[in-house]
Amino acid sequence: MTSAARPLPYWLTVSTGPAPAVLDGRACRTRAAFFEEVARALRLPGYFGRNWDALTDSLRDTGAIALVVEHAEELLSAEPPEQFVTLLDVFAGAAEDGLTVTLCTDHEALLRQRVAAALT
Repeated sequence: MTSAARPLPYWLTVSTGPAPAVLDGRACRTRAAFFEEVARALRLPGYFGRNWDALTDSLRDTGAIALVVEHAEELLSAEPPEQFVTLLDVFAGAAEDGLTVTLCTDHEALLRQRVAAALT
């Protein structure tokens, strides 16, 4: 006799997808710090080149990744705005290979404005 599946509580999610890699935006204010943090979070090999092309290649090779950025308002905040634009371009390209990105913040309006400016 098989029992009927019980519904999960509203606060619990079961996923067959990849566990998210978590970045702390406060640790990613500069491009160099971002590359160190993303290498750690994604467990990239020691030969990871710590530049945009290397990240593009690594994300393509890794496939489906769920990336969560906490304190995302700080992400590349000490860099010129063009660096944030480049990051979003890299993420957009990697989305074709299964990357999903969640930006978490307590400063939603500021982050939405920054993302909108980068995407125009």
